[in-house]
Amino acid sequence: MSKHLSVRRMTRADVPYIVNYWQNASKEQLLKMGALIEKVPSEKVMTSFLESQILLPDVKKESFCTIWLLEGTPVGHCNVNTILYGKQANMHLHVWKPLERNKGYGVQFVKKSLIYFFKDLNLQNVICEPYAFNKAPNKTLEKVGFSFQKEYTTIPGSLNFEQVVKLWSLSNDDFRQRIL
Repeated sequence: MSKHLSVRRMTRADVPYIVNYWQNASKEQLLKMGALIEKVPSEKVMTSFLESQILLPDVKKESFCTIWLLEGTPVGHCNVNTILYGKQANMHLHVWKPLERNKGYGVQFVKKSLIYFFKDLNLQNVICEPYAFNKAPNKTLEKVGFSFQKEYTTIPGSLNFEQVVKLWSLSNDDFRQRIL
């Protein structure tokens, strides 16, 4: 029997899930994602930022987040940041519950999240730069239909250390023609 997967925009009630995910992540979990524990913002800072983003109109958001639900229960999130409204944004994907990882749900969750990102932010392109040695997101992006662009060394985000990443991209046109 298949499980019901759904996606919705983040609400204020979802903020504690995301904050807890980051605040309770072990040093090892963060390193696997290419992040450093000392770069994770405090609970107060993270809560304030996420709540502020909910209140902003889409055109002014710095971060836009969807919540992943499995049988109605939140199990992860997908967000974009470095948003250039009407142009491009950088995507991140996270399954919070270890028992729900590596089950193939990510592909459907990402596809459903992309509908929001392309429509609500009027994006032409979404990119994603996961840590090259973190197999799960790279495999998910390939299965979704993102195009692999290159592998290179950078500091991909505010929580990250310098690392090798794989750059993936998906245009709105490709999404509508090949994936939707």
